[in-house]
Parts: sequence; structure tokens; C-alpha cells
Amino acid sequence: MKKDSMIIIDGNSLMHRAFYALPPLTNKDGLHTNVIYGFVNMINKLIEGYKPKYMAIAFDLKGPTFRHKEYAEYKAKRLKMAEDMAEQIPYLKKVVDAMNIKRLEIEGFEADDIIGTLSKKSGKEDVDILIVTGDRDAFQLIDENIHVLMTKKGISEMEEYDNEKLISQYGVTPEQVIDLKGLMGDASDNIPGVPGVGEKTALELIKQFGTVENLLENTENIKKNKVRENVENNKEMARLSKRLATIVTDVPIDAPLEDFTYKEPDYEALYELYSMLNFKSLLDKMKSYPARKEIEGSQQDIVINEIKGEAEIKQLLVKFAKEGRIVFKASQSPHGVPDYIYVSAEGRQYSIAVDEISIPFIKDVMENENIEKAGHDIKADLVSLKNIGINVENVKFDSMIGAYLLNPSKPDYKLRNIYSEFFGTEIKDYESKEGDIRQNYCSSVKAIAELIDPIRENIAKMNMEQLYNEVEVPLIEVLADMEHEGFKVDKERLLELSALYSEKLSKLTEEIYGFAGEEFNINSTKQLSVILFEKLMLPPIKKTKTGYSTDVEVLEQLSDKHPIIEKLLEYRQLLKIKSTYVEGLINIINERTGKIHSKFNQTVTATGRLSSTEPNLQNIPVKTENGREIRKVFVPQNEDYVLVDADYSQIELRVLAHISGDEGLIKSFINNEDIHRRTASEVFGVDSDLVSPLMRSRAKAVNFGIVYGISDFGLSRDLKIPRKEAKLYIDNYFDRYPLVKKYMEDIVKEGKEKGYVTTILNRIRYIPELSSSNAVQRNFGERMAMNTPIQGSAADIIKIAMVSVYKELKARRMKSRLILQIHDELIVEAYKDEVEEVKKIVKEKMEKAFTLKVPLTVDVNAGMSWYDTK
Repeated sequence: MKKDSMIIIDGNSLMHRAFYALPPLTNKDGLHTNVIYGFVNMINKLIEGYKPKYMAIAFDLKGPTFRHKEYAEYKAKRLKMAEDMAEQIPYLKKVVDAMNIKRLEIEGFEADDIIGTLSKKSGKEDVDILIVTGDRDAFQLIDENIHVLMTKKGISEMEEYDNEKLISQYGVTPEQVIDLKGLMGDASDNIPGVPGVGEKTALELIKQFGTVENLLENTENIKKNKVRENVENNKEMARLSKRLATIVTDVPIDAPLEDFTYKEPDYEALYELYSMLNFKSLLDKMKSYPARKEIEGSQQDIVINEIKGEAEIKQLLVKFAKEGRIVFKASQSPHGVPDYIYVSAEGRQYSIAVDEISIPFIKDVMENENIEKAGHDIKADLVSLKNIGINVENVKFDSMIGAYLLNPSKPDYKLRNIYSEFFGTEIKDYESKEGDIRQNYCSSVKAIAELIDPIRENIAKMNMEQLYNEVEVPLIEVLADMEHEGFKVDKERLLELSALYSEKLSKLTEEIYGFAGEEFNINSTKQLSVILFEKLMLPPIKKTKTGYSTDVEVLEQLSDKHPIIEKLLEYRQLLKIKSTYVEGLINIINERTGKIHSKFNQTVTATGRLSSTEPNLQNIPVKTENGREIRKVFVPQNEDYVLVDADYSQIELRVLAHISGDEGLIKSFINNEDIHRRTASEVFGVDSDLVSPLMRSRAKAVNFGIVYGISDFGLSRDLKIPRKEAKLYIDNYFDRYPLVKKYMEDIVKEGKEKGYVTTILNRIRYIPELSSSNAVQRNFGERMAMNTPIQGSAADIIKIAMVSVYKELKARRMKSRLILQIHDELIVEAYKDEVEEVKKIVKEKMEKAFTLKVPLTVDVNAGMSWYDTK
């Protein structure tokens, strides 16, 4: 019999996670709301995923606790809570109360102590406890009945820890978590620990002695002299630190377990709060508000017409042919092929089991070029149907792509959210976990059919018909084919690189320890900060809410201050390459194909650029030899093929020349000049022949910086030159290219007036930051306004080229296939006998993709690996 479960949430921890995970959000009155929004979504996700019988949320109260009385400096270094967060707490607590979740705060105790007491007390009643927090202190509470759900990457990802996982990952038992903190301390709580004992040393000591008490009684057995001396001189500090780190489990909580039973929210109160906070998406999702009956009624009206046998399928084919359009959704399954096809035609919904009888008929319909296909995220359906030998033809509508074009800055484009926006009614769609899955699929195809006309009408109103019908929708088929084809990787070479990089990392680690004069956790921001800014006395560059930053930007600014910095930068870069690309690629190679099948996403970036995931091929580094080595593992599928790589030359600068109409810039491209040399000549006032490599390099930074709306501060940082000198470069640039400056000023003004900017194909991006009262956000908005028409137009052009190249290869029935797009670059896996023809096709289609005031030029190369094509 399954035990009852209870979720206990660390309110303060999750508030901080939400604050730093989400961008600033405000309601119409200017109240910040990102903490509340993130917190509520996290609670809803927990309730939906775990369906607990009991729930509680613990918060800290202002004022000292028993720990402050024992140690006055406890949490003394903690920064004051940001005002943007503090102002949200009263409203957050009102929302929690309206959700009918028991809220606990007890004077003199921290939320950790409340959680510790409640979890241990409830655990004794044979209830499974899940503590939700971002604080590793909670690990000490783990036992047979208590697990910890640790938030990662803001609040979007969580990882559950039990006793076994804690030991395997950290090498300590729950009880030893307290001993560990007693030795190493905790800077965030200002728990001192033993001086000179970091996490690594503390782990070694705990592994040897088991507890702080045993260690203190046997200090003569500590192997390292300096560590032994520090421990012997700080025994009381170690005992104090352990006491401070210990979560108490006897807080006076008299409420019985039944008081924590999770009940239905107070929907009326919740509705008022969500309305005041402008949480439209949460209002739409409220399941039991009075409008719910109406919603459920519309859901129940959907009738599933099950189609079985040849006769019924043939009869349905006639309906599809008559209507000339089929709205469909293929059920997604773990093995990558659909179990059912759900369709909407003539106002009715049908389900067809995918089996030996139906596949030939489904194939006839899907490959019929006279029947238009419509769907939502239809690319996923195309890929799954390709896996059973069906190539869908004549895709004409995708509600996800349409909604994305109408507003490309939304966090997601789920069908139920899009439908709610257009019709104000909630539906269950194929992604819903509640209800009958087949009913939900039929609800989905019905919704898609109803969205076709309103989405098309809005696309037309915004003059995006060409972009939608000729670029984005045709691109779906291209991307589906690319995902299906995949890219072969050399697994043996990856394994060799893994071993090689491990060896290099070990060497770098020793070199870093040598410069630091001690061993420490290089990946710990806190420990690295101590080494750099306290021990080596390097000047701190940037302070965050948790201490001094050691991010890449900071390290680069410190690169000339100490030789350890160069090694740290190299270490981080190599570690990322090894974990993300070497090991990451090894883990996702398809065993059947020997390839990776990356997903290409049309609805992620606000500029219109494609993104790729699983893996993200667009972030493979190319500026370092270690990064470029990764490209060597990408190879043709067999010896009958080679890779052809075609890359636009300076497409964004060419788009800038076209949009701005600047004659000087246009002339440079028409005359096929080295644009960076020309800019250097103009900016530095020297003849072209006298431009030095340094001048050209700095001019290149100016050219590309202008595209991204760079400031003199940003340029000075990038080039490591005085800000005054950077300003001179930018001023000289605008003096030489005056219409570029005019374009920058005009587009910002236009963006403020309209609320959005557009590309050459009228792709829209809304920029609310332009009207922000916050200067930082407003400046960010101005840079987006300058850059989006340029970067977005370049994205439009490469997409046009992709569709054109794909269609030409298909029309000629060639064996060669387009398999990858990265920024301004296309890769075709070319059959050896077709290589020269492929080169001509790709170059011609890319250079003629769009007519600008300047020529588009493309560099084309072939090789036996991605690396060899460069």
C-alpha cells in the first residue's frame, strides 16, 4: 500500500531562486512580481507532479534567532535583501494563504529548524517527506522517510536526493553533512569553520575520522602538518561551527499532521490576487474557478470517431480529398514512432491506430501533394512519420510557428496557451497529463483547426504572409529532414579526446594549485574567490549578492595580474568542452544510426535565428584549438560522402549596409574590399596600405560591435583600451559612415513609437524595455532595437537559402542532403559523384536568396570532416 506523502517547502530559499532565475517582471502598478510568479509556478509543478496529501511552507522571520545569541557574528556578512524582492514578500504570502497551503514562521527559529522539526515529526507517522529547497544544509535531514528535492538552474530543474544518492555524490552521510560544515564553515551564513580547511580537506578529514568530535580527540593522526595545527588551535571554533550548522528538530510546533492536509485553493481570493498581479497565464490555468464548468462542458463535447479496417479508412480518405486539408497530430511514443494519428476534418475528430493495415493509407494521404497539412509543432509529427517511411508533403500551417511570429518573445508556445489567448477558453491538449490522452489529442486537433483562420488573419495584418508562407512553414520540412538524417560522429575519436582532455585538466589542476600555494575546489566560486581576492590579493572586479564574482568576464579583466588567471581560463574552457561536447556527444549518439540527431528549433530566439538542442551544435567553440578539435569528430556517414560547407561572408555587415543605405559602406562591399581594412583606414585616418594588423583587428571589433549597438564602455572592455580611446573609434566610425548612425538613431525612435522593430521580411520583435523607467533596461532595449533588424534579417536570408537549397537537391533527386545550419553556415553531406554540382547549387542559392544593395558572397569548401571544411 502506497504511503501518504508530504511536501515541505523552504520558502526563503525558493524565493531567492525565483528572484535570480527570472527576469524583472512588474504589474501595471510597477510592483515587481518575478518572485511570486516563479514561486507559484514551482508550487503548481510540485502539486501536479507529486500530488501530495500534505503540504507546508516555512519562512524565516526578521530578528535574531538562538544562533545569533550564541554567535553574534552569525550571518553578519549577509547582504541586505534586494528591495525588488522584499516588496514582493507580503503579496507572496497572501498568494500562499489563498492556495490554502499551511504557512509556518516561528520567532527565534529559522525556516530550516521548522522544516527539520516538521519533517522528523511527520516522518514518525509513516509519511514520505519531500523537502524542497536550494540549500544543501537540508541534506542532514535525509533518512528513510525524508528525501530532499534540490532546485537546480533557477527553479526549472530539480534533483531528488536520498541517503544513497547523497553518499554517492558527496561522499558523506546525512549526519556527516553537519560535521563537514563544522570544519569548512559557510561564508553565506558567516559560520567560521576551521581556518585553512576547505571542502576538499574537510571531506578527507571526515572520511578518516567520521565526526568532528572524533577528529578533535585524535588530532595527532592528522597527516598534514598545517591542517593539524589549524585544527588543534581552533577546536572550540569547530565545535561552535557544528552547533551553528545543526538544524534543530524540536521547535515547538503543536499542530497535528491533519492541519497540513492540502486542500483546494480559495479560488476567489486567488483570482483577485492573480488579477492584481497581472498573471494572465495563471488566470487562464485556474482549474476550478466558476468558468471551469463551461470549459469542461466544451471538452466533453468532443467525440472520438475511431477508424478501423480498410473500408472505414478509405471512406475517410474521400473526406480528406474533398476538403483538401487535414489537421493532424501523431501521438508521441518513447520509441520514436506514432501509435495513433489523430485528425480533424469537416468539423469532426478521428483516431486511427498506426498498424500494418492503416500505414499504406496514411502514407497515401500524407504524401498526397493536393491535400494541405496543418498541425501544431508539426515538425515533431513529420520526424516520427519519417521513422515509419512516410514523407509528409504540402505542409501549409503550424499554429506554433504562427503564434511565434505574432510574438517571438513568449516563454513557450503550447497549444493550450495559444488557444486560450485567442478564444479565452482553456482546453486540454496533447501535452496535458490529466484526463484521457486520446481525448486530449482530439481536443488538440479540434483546437488547431479552429486556430487556422484567426492566426492567418493576424499574420496578414502584420504583413508577415511572405515570411510565414514562403519561409517559416516550408522550413519545417527542411528541419524535419535534417533531424531525421542526423550527423555522423566518430565515437572512437571522442573517447580519445576524453582521455586526452582528462590528462590536460589534471596537469592544469596541478599548475593552478602551484600558483595558489594550496589545493582547493577550482569549481567552487567561494573557494576560488578566497584564493584570488584574499590570498593572492588580486583586485575584485565585480560583486554579486553572494560575494565577489569569478566569472569569465572578471577573469579576463584580471588576465595580466597573475599567471594563475591564464590557467584558470584554460581550465574552464577545457572542462566545458570535455563535459558538454566530448562526454555530452558520446551520451547521445544514436546506437542504431551512429549519428547525433540534434533538434532544430524555430520558436526559441526572439530574433528569428534557429537554435539547436540535444545537443546545441551552435555553441561548439571555434576560437581555440581544443574547440576546433571537436569539429573533427563530425564526419560523413560513410566513405561515399564528403561534407560541403558554405558560409556567408560578413552577412550582418552587408545587411547593415543595405538597411542604412550608407554609400561608403555599400561601395566597400560592391568593390569587394576588405571591409575591416577599409574601416581601419577610415577610422584611423591612414592609407589602406598602412593599416597594421592591430588596426584591422580593432576595426573589426568596431564593425561587429556597431551591429550589436556596442557602447564605448563595451568596446573599451573588449579591446582592453581606455574608454576615451574607444569613444574616439566609435565617433570616427560614425563620422565616416553617417547613415549608419542615422539608422541607429531612427530605429530606436521607431521602436519607441511602435513598441516593436521589424526585419526586411517584416519579422516582428516587441521591445517593451524601450519604454522602461529603468535606465539599464532601457539601454538594453535600445541595443536590441539596433541589432534585431540586422540579425533578424540575416536569419531571414539564411532560412530562405535553406529552403531553396533543400528544394533544389530534392527536385534533382540527388543523394546529397542538407544536414546542418549554424548561424550563417550550411553543411551538406554530399555524395562524392555530386560534390561539384552541390557546390554550385549551394553557392548560387545562397547568394541569390535575397537581393540587397550589396552582393551576398559565400565561401564553399569540402572535406572529410567538419574541421577540414574550414
